[in-house]
Amino acid sequence: MAKRFLVLAISSLLLIGVLGYFFHWVWWLFVPVGPVVLMGIIDMLQTKHAIMRNYPVVGRMRYWMEDLRPKIYQYFVESDTDGSPVNRIDRSTIYQRAKRELNSQPFGTQFNVYAEGYEWMAHSIQPQDFEKMDKDPRVTIGGHECLQPYSASILNVSAMSYGSLSANAVEALNGGACIGGFAHNTGEGGISPHHLHQGGDIIWQVGTGYFGCRNEQGRFDDNLFAEKAALPQVKMIELKISQGAKPGHGGILPAAKNTPEIAAIRHVQPHTTVFSPPYHTAFSTPREMMQFLAHMRKLSKGKPVGFKLCIGQPREFFAICKAMIVTGIYPDFITIDGGEGGTGAAPPEFSNSVGMPLMDALAFVHDTLTGFNIRNKMKVLASGKILTGYHILRAMALGADACNSARAMMMAIGCIQALQCNTNKCPTGVATQDKWLMGGLVVEDKKHRVANYHRDTIESAMELTAAAGLTSPHQITRSHIFRRVFMNQVRSFEEIYPSTASGIFLEGLIPDALKKELEVVHEDRWN
Repeated sequence: MAKRFLVLAISSLLLIGVLGYFFHWVWWLFVPVGPVVLMGIIDMLQTKHAIMRNYPVVGRMRYWMEDLRPKIYQYFVESDTDGSPVNRIDRSTIYQRAKRELNSQPFGTQFNVYAEGYEWMAHSIQPQDFEKMDKDPRVTIGGHECLQPYSASILNVSAMSYGSLSANAVEALNGGACIGGFAHNTGEGGISPHHLHQGGDIIWQVGTGYFGCRNEQGRFDDNLFAEKAALPQVKMIELKISQGAKPGHGGILPAAKNTPEIAAIRHVQPHTTVFSPPYHTAFSTPREMMQFLAHMRKLSKGKPVGFKLCIGQPREFFAICKAMIVTGIYPDFITIDGGEGGTGAAPPEFSNSVGMPLMDALAFVHDTLTGFNIRNKMKVLASGKILTGYHILRAMALGADACNSARAMMMAIGCIQALQCNTNKCPTGVATQDKWLMGGLVVEDKKHRVANYHRDTIESAMELTAAAGLTSPHQITRSHIFRRVFMNQVRSFEEIYPSTASGIFLEGLIPDALKKELEVVHEDRWN
């Protein structure tokens, strides 16, 4: 401890002692002052924080203000168009739809329509009659090898595991899916009782850890998989290759969080540290990946099987497409996760600087499948900051058949974007395992909010479809969406993401930018 603090402490104690000897009432000052003095002594003795050591007690204000800064900024500083990752306008839209409150805004848009990046959809002089349109458009997922195709909504709950979300949050999401007739993705943490209690349709995600279908060595277990896949609520199976929040990164379940309940769900030993590798052990080449998908489809007795990935190196996806053609094995669906991340906690470098963003990835995947003339063999699902009806149609214009949403669904059950998901201190009980905090989330109320948000967002998408003069959202094209690329320059998505002609890669008419990579890819290797 610095000499100046030692002298200060001794002098203060001597002064208080002398005053206390002559004036007994001085000792009562210790009631309010004593804790502050103790705090100051602790600050002077600690060695971790230089500010607190140099400025005891007062230095603590720096850390208090730092803690309060995000809250003050969100509630008092940011405008309606600010806020990250979701701005206040979109957050308000989600909350209003979930609560069935006033779903309109006055006085025109708050966005700067002349700013670079502003987007809009082209309407028609002769729009369709919205009242005569289908308010619940569906898409059938399942190819010719699929024996149990699934009729899916165009908006579903994206992958979020039990463990990252609370039990109440999982039940509320699944209850909403049951009410609204849409699907709920389990995330890679496995199928928990909380996913099944409300009766909603399930998309079972199987990740690199094979949770729920693994043996003692952490390898894929056929019997356990077949047992879970046979559950009537499981409508589709999704093999997770990578996710937008942390593409190319594995995961660790600390021993402290590996409770007996979590261990039973994931088929691991309780109170042990469990690792999810960044890669799969069930296959090591694109050809083997296709064969593994076919194996999963067989074990599930013909349920739709697909895979989810965040696009990284384009040639690896080219290799997957070649493997499809060579083996004749096609997934029933592919879920494209945007590199803008999601609800999963991840190192900042992975969230901020790894993975292709959703719009670029969607256009790339759709065009690649079209170029190989296999786009009609499977459905493409989009996952990555899908919040409103416009976002659904924008994704469909770029090639998606349906969409998944995570953050919007969390907000529908009460998430306030406190950005505490990775601390176990989520104030709304959504992303926490704290029993007291999750007790504030009432399933019977929140599940209806999820259903409300879903219904109103789908209706919004259909109203936009009608305004564009279309009868189905699947009719929208890249020519319907425009973006301002400079103050006086506007481009349609067709100009920004030029469409690829069907079968062009098979005919040898490969664009120069792709020719070199397409020539070297092979179905039996990734690179």
